Amino acid sequence: MAEKFINIKYPFKESTKGYFVEMNKTNMDAIKSDLMHLILTQKGQRLYLPEFGTNLLKFIFDPNDEITFGDIKEEINNAVKRYLPDLLINEISIKKSDDNEYLAVLKISYTVSDGTYEASDFTEIKI
Repeated sequence: MAEKFINIKYPFKESTKGYFVEMNKTNMDAIKSDLMHLILTQKGQRLYLPEFGTNLLKFIFDPNDEITFGDIKEEINNAVKRYLPDLLINEISIKKSDDNEYLAVLKISYTVSDGTYEASDFTEIKI
């Protein structure tokens, strides 16, 4: 029986099984990849969908303070509401990295509900 794949794993990695890239087999892995793809894609970068993604790069030289963190949360919430409507953001927490004063660690807790099933998960991204 052939393996069932849902979408491409993000971030992209070469497949260990001989495929071009690694693929997701579960719904939760696929949704996590979709979320990371959305967040890490710069607006204007996607052909024919110039509003897809976020403008997180505009915060690159801003201070690591609560005002900047609030703007980042708003940017992510707006993108998720528009492009991932079945994903409900429970909480976005951003904190300064312990290792690097110029790095912030972003943790997103979310619930997925498409009417058929509901599941919760989180992802952590360093920006």
